[in-house]
Amino acid sequence: MAFTALYGNKLRSLLTMLGIIIGVGAVIAMVSVGMGVRSNVQTSIASLGSNMLIVSPGSSNRGGVRGAAGSTITLKYDDAKAIKNKISGIDYVSPSVSSNYQIVNGNQNWNSSVQGVTPEFMAIRSLSVDSGAFISQDNLNKRERVAVIGTTVASNLFGTENPVGHNIRVNNQPFKVIGVLESKGQSSMGQDQDDVVIIPLTTAQERVLGITYVQSINIQVSDANKMDQVQEEIETLLRQRHKIIGDKEDDFHVRNLTSLMETMTQTTTMITLLLGSVAGISLVVGGIGIMNIMMVSVTERTREIGIRKALGATFNNIMMQFLIESVVIGVIGGVIGIFLGCGLSYAIGKFGGFTTVVTALPIFVSFTFSVGIGLIFGILPARKAARLDPIEALRYE
Repeated sequence: MAFTALYGNKLRSLLTMLGIIIGVGAVIAMVSVGMGVRSNVQTSIASLGSNMLIVSPGSSNRGGVRGAAGSTITLKYDDAKAIKNKISGIDYVSPSVSSNYQIVNGNQNWNSSVQGVTPEFMAIRSLSVDSGAFISQDNLNKRERVAVIGTTVASNLFGTENPVGHNIRVNNQPFKVIGVLESKGQSSMGQDQDDVVIIPLTTAQERVLGITYVQSINIQVSDANKMDQVQEEIETLLRQRHKIIGDKEDDFHVRNLTSLMETMTQTTTMITLLLGSVAGISLVVGGIGIMNIMMVSVTERTREIGIRKALGATFNNIMMQFLIESVVIGVIGGVIGIFLGCGLSYAIGKFGGFTTVVTALPIFVSFTFSVGIGLIFGILPARKAARLDPIEALRYE
């Protein structure tokens, strides 16, 4: 009977469902965008390495004028060695330096980031070599001019040819390509992680940059639960090595990527909830639409209700009839809304340039909410119908 009544007023039923359809679709699409942002942030931070601590220089202070963060030159290669040897609970330590140079191969050239690192850098950043090999300790000790390049550099300088074994020029110095990294793609900030040339740290310091300090020290901690403890031990050790006493300001900073991950996850979760809540308002509006149409339906079918009551229909019979009608609107609208939301999410991901992640939870919650909306907002019209006096209903019109 519920389906027959709804089918008898097809256009009105469809327009009533529209609020639910748009609401469910909007919730799924908006939550998928929020989850995509969260996934991007997590992937970007994870690409830097798991359980990571990064030690960077502090800001310089000359005549009361403070420089930018990282403007001091206080970190040394020996600091990294001391951290590795004296602090427990650490898997890998890799100091690094970097700068941009024009990379040349024959008549091809490309401007890229040149990073001087140690062999541990590969494990810390979860890098993989597609062909050839990564920098070894022997390369580091001998200050050899060898390089491992990313796929972006390889394609721009060598095209489809395998670069391993060929020479390139970095800052007008010859370097032998010993390996090509597997592609890591773009970070969430849009940076190309494959546009890089990696050379031994000692080679970068002495033969390319001409410096004796390092620009950062990457540290991978064994246990995520000991991140804060290891961080405190590193800070204490570096204060001792740099002869910083009392309340004197540190000339370095230690960043905890696990804390950063937690903060960013909390932020993106709030964004996702906000987007879902805003979209959820349309579900409530759709519920009000259901109640409005059902009230009209009760008024239109007053005589029908009177006849049913005269023939023996009870309060519960009439209640159930109108409740089922409103729930059916919610169910059909919810199902169509799920398909609409998944389609919108796919379209946003493909044409909008966003990463979207569709999960079962928002689909389940929005569908349940749509059915609940149909049930809750159908109670008032159903009660009105069920409480009609059969004599008055039969005399109507």
